[in-house]
Amino acid sequence: MTRSGRGRRLSARILTGHLAILAITGLIGFVLLAYAQRAQLDRDNEQRALAIAQTTAADPQIQAAMEYGGGGDLVQTVTDRVRVAAKASYVVVIDLAGVRHSHPYPELIGRPVEEAPPDGRSSVRIDHGATGASANGTAPLRGPTGALVGAVSVGIAERDVLGQLRRELATFGVYLGSALAVGVTASYVLARRLKRSTFGLELEEIAGLLQDREAMLHGIREGVLAFDPQGRVTVVNDEARRLLGLGTALGSRLDQLLPDGRLRRALDGTLTGVDLTVLTDSHCLAVNRMPVTLHGRTLGAVVTVRDRTELVGLLRELDAVRGLTDALRAQQHEFANRLHTLAGLLELGDQQAALDYAVELGRAEPSATEAVRDSIANPLMAGLIVAKTAVAAERGVRLRLVAGSRLGEDPGHLRRLLTIVGNLLDNAVDAAGAGGEVRLLLAERAEAVVLTVTDSGPGIPAGAREAIFEDGWSTKPERGTARRGLGLALVHRLVQRHGGTITVSEGPGAVFTVTLPLPDEESASALTGAGLEVAW
Repeated sequence: MTRSGRGRRLSARILTGHLAILAITGLIGFVLLAYAQRAQLDRDNEQRALAIAQTTAADPQIQAAMEYGGGGDLVQTVTDRVRVAAKASYVVVIDLAGVRHSHPYPELIGRPVEEAPPDGRSSVRIDHGATGASANGTAPLRGPTGALVGAVSVGIAERDVLGQLRRELATFGVYLGSALAVGVTASYVLARRLKRSTFGLELEEIAGLLQDREAMLHGIREGVLAFDPQGRVTVVNDEARRLLGLGTALGSRLDQLLPDGRLRRALDGTLTGVDLTVLTDSHCLAVNRMPVTLHGRTLGAVVTVRDRTELVGLLRELDAVRGLTDALRAQQHEFANRLHTLAGLLELGDQQAALDYAVELGRAEPSATEAVRDSIANPLMAGLIVAKTAVAAERGVRLRLVAGSRLGEDPGHLRRLLTIVGNLLDNAVDAAGAGGEVRLLLAERAEAVVLTVTDSGPGIPAGAREAIFEDGWSTKPERGTARRGLGLALVHRLVQRHGGTITVSEGPGAVFTVTLPLPDEESASALTGAGLEVAW
């Protein structure tokens, strides 16, 4: 079935529902109005009948005839004239005994009424007498001397009330029809607006899409957030809550959920780009934001968040292994050159020169490694420094351990120290460049481990002392598989998380100083393996 057919069915449902509501409410209102107007007309006719009765009771001829008698047919004649002139159903004059002296039906004249005799008070009511239902008004009748001599009762036929009601309700019907026409028009306009808002989809299709969306959002291994045009969260799946540490986020703005930082700026679109790398305390994330527009309308934005913690760690390990491989390859060439030199001397028969060359090589070779071993007792840290020294030498950078460095066999925060030292040395070697120098001071003291990395590079730009620790900040292009701008951000997070400090100098030759308090035995066991520690 075509999309337009579905749209018409939805519009028809809305229009039919609104018409039914309008018709029912209009009918109820019409009936209530008819009852109210009927009661009002009855009250008006009762007061009109009472006014006619009072006017008739004031007629001198009727007063004299009822007090002195001898009027003959005078009362009937006068009341008939009043009845015709006032278009009343009846005008009846009764004496104090309740006997009729006038009536539209002559045969009832001289007969008593069924009600109580006159008591001198005016009254109104609905009377169901010989002429049918009437709005009745009764006024006292007094003679020329002022004495009460009877009463005048006037009735206005109920059929006159119904006729007047029908005339008024016809006008009300026109008003009701106009209101229905306006309601139909408004319902049609609303139906078309809803059709545009739902993009022509049927209600069942919308419900199906919602079910599919929920199944998809909570089934994929990628965080998904959606924002409306005002920046409020409208969709968030379980993976996004896990990666971003969000609780009940629906309906909230980002500034209510996350502190200011790179993560919030990447989510709200302040930072632009593809696969923005963001570090949190537990994850390395790739963030992508895509604005959503349809038919020229801005509907908000959709953000996807992927966990790249393991991938980035593996890539950085791979890049480090490649660096070590290049260093070993260079050393292989150097050793091959030295062996070729020895072989040449022996082939020339100059055994003494060959012996002196071999002794010289034996004395010079272990000096750097032995210096590291003497100062750094932990084999993992010593191996890291030796490997970094070889990599730096391959790139034309001299890396040396400063005198006074000392680290025991089992220092606190060993895994974190390896990450911190590795990242700082990598950055220093990159900054120093070919022909530069990097110095490392690593000292374990009573309450903290202090390390200082100094390079001979251009240093930190003015005003960038805080920005360099933000993930993604870098002045160098991408190299190999390693992502730039992660090392210093990771170091900063590790140091802050464990109560340490990190400072950096501005100007030529950057100096990074890290102080990492040693943990006590209980906290050391609790911290083992916690948090994000991307491999250097």
